[in-house]
Amino acid sequence: MREWAVRSWTGGWRPGWTMSRHEPAIAVIVPCHNEEQTIGRVVENAQAALPNAGVYVFDNASTDRTAERARAAGARVVSTSPKGKGVVVNRMFADVDADVYLLVDGDSTYDLGVASKLVRKLLDERLDMVVGCRVDEGHETAYRYGHRFGNRMLTAAIRGMFGGTFTDVLSGYRAFSRRYVKTFPSHSKGFEIEAEMTVHALTIGMPCGEIDTRYGARPADSVSKLSTYTDGTRILITIMRLYVSEHPFSFYGAVGVLLGGVSVLLALPLLTYYLETGLVPRLPTAVLSLGLMLSGQLAWVCGTILDGVTRGRKELRRMAYLRIPGPDSLVP
Repeated sequence: MREWAVRSWTGGWRPGWTMSRHEPAIAVIVPCHNEEQTIGRVVENAQAALPNAGVYVFDNASTDRTAERARAAGARVVSTSPKGKGVVVNRMFADVDADVYLLVDGDSTYDLGVASKLVRKLLDERLDMVVGCRVDEGHETAYRYGHRFGNRMLTAAIRGMFGGTFTDVLSGYRAFSRRYVKTFPSHSKGFEIEAEMTVHALTIGMPCGEIDTRYGARPADSVSKLSTYTDGTRILITIMRLYVSEHPFSFYGAVGVLLGGVSVLLALPLLTYYLETGLVPRLPTAVLSLGLMLSGQLAWVCGTILDGVTRGRKELRRMAYLRIPGPDSLVP
């Protein structure tokens, strides 16, 4: 037996709760913006699926009755600003204290009937993240073709750059361990937060899993906040930024090889002419070739230095991660 201080979603702290080691504290965390049509249903479904969990709704600068309806359904409501899903997730991870976190959107598109399966898989297999992979059965109203295609492309990009076997890196339905949440150094502000979550797990080497879950359509009077092209571009830029940050030698080394190759191509004709005549026919081209070669060498040096810095950062993140105990199993 061990003692816990668990924060109640109805207000305040409840110190001295005694739980067995097989009864971890679970928090359902729901980021939302203007979801008055669906948030009550999401809270009720979460309470039905995980009756012992605390439900926290983080209202991100809504202008409708989202907070009122979430509170009426029994959730603890926290107001956040400025707008942006990444901003909200950062706040949730910082403020909510639990052993297991279930992240779900407030638009009622994810199936909370499998919430217990996500949590059980996380605990039984001692994982740090379980992703609810969206299965829409081909209905265009539930999962638009542009979103589906973009998700496949971005998933392939992450798998190619960082490895792993994830099949839905942009899902907003996930279960996390405490040690994942408390060691996640997020920098994202918007919908690119899911990509950053995935990359964080891969770079630290966390054990992860996936569960297929039904993905439904929004209600007719509910409006999506996702912009297909704008947010898709931001997600792709975030993936590239993370690749440069986590694999600097590969990136800058490739830049150095490219610059060096162009330099050699420009220099070969000049060198041939010089060997034949003893003259340099195009001095500006020779200067450009020299500059490109020096730039390529500089890129290699930068990549080497940054690679050492990155390795040190990874070691520190890994050590911080290992200092937090992993999730206990629900099975005695």
